[in-house]
Amino acid sequence: MKPGIHPAHRPAVFRDKAADFAFPTRSASTGERTVAREDGTTCPVADAEASSASRPFPTGTARALDTAGRVERYGRGEVR
Repeated sequence: MKPGIHPAHRPAVFRDKAADFAFPTRSASTGERTVAREDGTTCPVADAEASSASRPFPTGTARALDTAGRVERYGRGEVR
């Protein structure tokens, strides 16, 4: 990486308002809103629409495909 062309990364907090969940990370964002952390430092805060707390992955809505039936129907000429 070339030195001097990348933005500085600082501690930041991302907050999921839907789940009342916040997690600290590092970011190049420079927000006007700040939040005081537990260790006494002040960091910019960014609000997120969804996080792992409000929309966990996987959702558990997997679909099983009937591939054997499709192959058999194709062999009989039912599927084009």
